[in-house]
Amino acid sequence: MNESREKIARQPMDLHMAQVPRGEVHVIAERCKECGLCINYCPTDVLVYTEDINARGYRYPTVAEGKETSCVHCRFCDLICPELAIFTLEVSDHG
Repeated sequence: MNESREKIARQPMDLHMAQVPRGEVHVIAERCKECGLCINYCPTDVLVYTEDINARGYRYPTVAEGKETSCVHCRFCDLICPELAIFTLEVSDHG
């Protein structure tokens, strides 16, 4: 096989137009039971535990410092939270 052909990778013609979605994380602190599922399954490691505690005595997730724009709105946290204590909203970069 021709060696130069092996280096060619197929890419969509409109790849330059693709945008990574961006999300904004919202936490309902009083619902959280500190199970850690949202933190463990976040693919971009956006979430960490806060030092604060809710009325039930649990620490709840918050966006890690410097990760404010790293959420890709995958919604894993929304889907995996047994207490429905966290959700994301898609945000537009177009104002």
